Formats: sequence, structure tokens, C-alpha cells
Amino acid sequence: MLHDSPPPVFGDDAPAAAPGNSFVSRYLARIGLAAVPAPTLDGLAALQAAHIAAIPFEALDALTGESVDIDAEAVEAKLIGRRRGGYCFEQNGLFLRVLQTLGFDAEGLIGRVRWMLPDDSPPTPRTHMAVRVRIDGRPWLADVGFGSAVPPQPLALDRPGVRQPTRHEAYRVAPHPGGYRVAAGVAGEWRTLYDIEERAAPAIDYEVGNWFTSQHPDSHFRHRLVAARTTAAARHGLRDNRLTIRHADGSTEQRYLSADGIEAALRDIFLLASEPGWRRAIERAATAEIAG
Repeated sequence: MLHDSPPPVFGDDAPAAAPGNSFVSRYLARIGLAAVPAPTLDGLAALQAAHIAAIPFEALDALTGESVDIDAEAVEAKLIGRRRGGYCFEQNGLFLRVLQTLGFDAEGLIGRVRWMLPDDSPPTPRTHMAVRVRIDGRPWLADVGFGSAVPPQPLALDRPGVRQPTRHEAYRVAPHPGGYRVAAGVAGEWRTLYDIEERAAPAIDYEVGNWFTSQHPDSHFRHRLVAARTTAAARHGLRDNRLTIRHADGSTEQRYLSADGIEAALRDIFLLASEPGWRRAIERAATAEIAG
């Protein structure tokens, strides 16, 4: 199983560097990998784990009223050049570009977020991007952009309803009309993360989803300070002033932070140096009352 594997051994066909491709070199330096993984399952797992540990999930631009540009050059400048994080359209857009550059058979998918919603609730907008990767004829779901519940490793798409353990929660992928339903095992029950469509998504679907996520008044990213980062040891999640750390051994710690504490957590835990315009949003988050 992937979660029990030792650190991946890169294939003989994997170059030790990325000659002629400064984009890949900068990306690998950003996520802390010294060698280019081969386009294999171990290589995909290594990239996914390193990415979610190094590049935090965050939506501070949407919260502060800044536009979110998901053009490839803008995402590269933000997530690699400025060492920022981002949400799914940025994270998985970058990840897809890297995978394709490295020779993976990868394509983008789009779906509807169902996290923390009853199964019979009305449809939600198509505001989540994920990536499907085919390796030796088998389809895998790779996702580096789902916050504190992000799958920490690739999930098999050809094992319908089968429990797939990871270092953190177990996951399952079940058939759903038009695609797949992805769920995580939390507190002894399966909780749906999202429904993802089987067909590859055109770029315009991501543009529309990104507009809703960053601009629509119903988007929770317009109202909540959210950050997340997942390592092999723990999941770290910040929602306004509530910091939650869920360790891989099952233990959990939680505390509420002042404005200065939020700023310190963004810097020290989520690896985000404060930018001009954040302080007002941080001060609002420090006074938030969070239910549940």
C-alpha cells in the first residue's frame, strides 16, 4: 500500500535534474524534491505528498478582495515565485501542468463540493478541480487542492467502494451519476468530499468555477480565513481564529488564536509571510465565532 511504502525510489529513466525546463526545476525546489520522479505511481505519490506539505491551501486573495488569476503564468508566479499558497484551481492547475511536463498521462476534472453537507442537499456549483492520471492503464485521482481533507496520496478510480487507507484518513471512491463520489472516513463514518465528473473539463469550466469561488458573495472564501497544510505527521487547519492539528496517530489538538497568533500561525505553520492588506482580515478573523 502506498501509505506504508518507504520513500520512493525514482526510476532509472528519471533524470537527476530538469535540463532545459526551468519551470520544473523551480517547482521541484519549491516542494523540496531533489530529483525528477519518473511517471510512475511512486513518482506521482512522491510529488503529491511533497506538494501538499510545501504549498499550503489558502484563499486570502478572495478574502481580501484581490482577484484570483488562474492563468498558468500567474499561478506559477504566485505559488512558486512568491511562495504563496492557493485553492484548488491554482493548486491542481499547477500540479496538472507539472505532471504533463514530466510525461504523466494526466487531465483535469471538475466537480461539486459536498463536504459537510447532507447527501440529499441541493446540487452545489462546480467549484472543485482535481486531476486524473493514467498509469499502466489504471486511472488514479490526484488532488492537491482540497484543504484540510485533501487526499494525501493518489486514489484508485477502478476500485469502486473499496476502502483505501492512507497515513491519515481512509478514503473511498464510489460510482456516481456521470462520474465519481469521493468520501473520507471521519469519526467512524463516511463523509463525502465531492462529486467529480468523469469527463475531462474544458478550461472555461475552471474560469467559471474560479469566478464563483473568488467573487460570488455566497462563496465562504469571501467570509472566512482558511488555510491548511498536510504533512506525513499531521494535518494543520486554520478556520478564522480556530487552529486544529490532527496528528497521524489519531490525536487532535485545538486552540483559538488572537490576531497576532493567527499571523504567527500563517507564518510558522502554513509557511505564509504576511502581505500588505492581510492584517484587517486577520483582525476580523480573530473575533469570529465558529459554530461546530
